[in-house]
Amino acid sequence: MNQITVNTIVMKKILLAFTLLVLTVAITANAFENGWTKKKAKKWLKKKEWASGLQLTPHKTINAVEFAKQYHANKKYWDEAFEYLRTHDLANLPVGKSQIDGENVTVSVTQDPSKDLDKTNWESHKKFVDIQSVIAGEEKIGIHPVAQSTITKLYDDKKDVTNYSADGKYYSAKPGTFFLFFPGDAHRPNITPGGNKPVKKIVIKVRAADNL
Repeated sequence: MNQITVNTIVMKKILLAFTLLVLTVAITANAFENGWTKKKAKKWLKKKEWASGLQLTPHKTINAVEFAKQYHANKKYWDEAFEYLRTHDLANLPVGKSQIDGENVTVSVTQDPSKDLDKTNWESHKKFVDIQSVIAGEEKIGIHPVAQSTITKLYDDKKDVTNYSADGKYYSAKPGTFFLFFPGDAHRPNITPGGNKPVKKIVIKVRAADNL
């Protein structure tokens, strides 16, 4: 075997080793997502240290990794939101909008009949994360990734909303549970499970952290 052949083999081995290293780094970075693996995030979510005694149950659809990242990036805002839910008599909250921390954490309480499916829309938000919880009554909520949805109405900066068409899954929303909708979550709330009965609901908007 001549020297040229040996050098070629060595270079191929080095190139292969480098390629494997790059792939390993990429896979590891994707798995940890800024330090939060799915296993670690689900464990953190289950411990409920973030709740500070809040009795509402997080819905099974919540993206634990995104929740952990957003919570630790804007802990003050999230703590204020959960404190509001914990310390207020939700059943007797008046309908209307108010602020918890200026424009960074806001509250909206509604009491309206749930709607037929064709009267509702898929939507997502860029600036805020939605905490949605039914106080009284029942509705259905559709959930689907933004990345797999088709835009039907471009982003409205003033309303902080984009609309979509999507083939998502639908879940029952009842008292005692809360949903979280991050910028990557298209959601379709306010759908009647039948009868268009009144639903009292609270939505707290928490400023979303950028570049996570």
